[in-house]
Amino acid sequence: MNISQIYIAVSIVVLVVIAILIFVVRKNGKEKRLTPSASFAFAFVLAGILFGEDRFVGYGLMGVGVLLAVVNIFNKSKTKGV
Repeated sequence: MNISQIYIAVSIVVLVVIAILIFVVRKNGKEKRLTPSASFAFAFVLAGILFGEDRFVGYGLMGVGVLLAVVNIFNKSKTKGV
């Protein structure tokens, strides 16, 4: 196993742990579900990590994921009236 594969494996494990914490830990007794755009953003970032061997494809997928996450954050703040 070379060093880049180790980094990819560690990144995937960290993202899985974060996803588990998001789904398991509930604040104020309310269940907070991911919006569809947040789910797509998460999936694109994961795909970017998985297809990271080709830098153009990997960084492109991660970029799309981050862009979707930012748009989701903007939309959520707009609807809350902040």
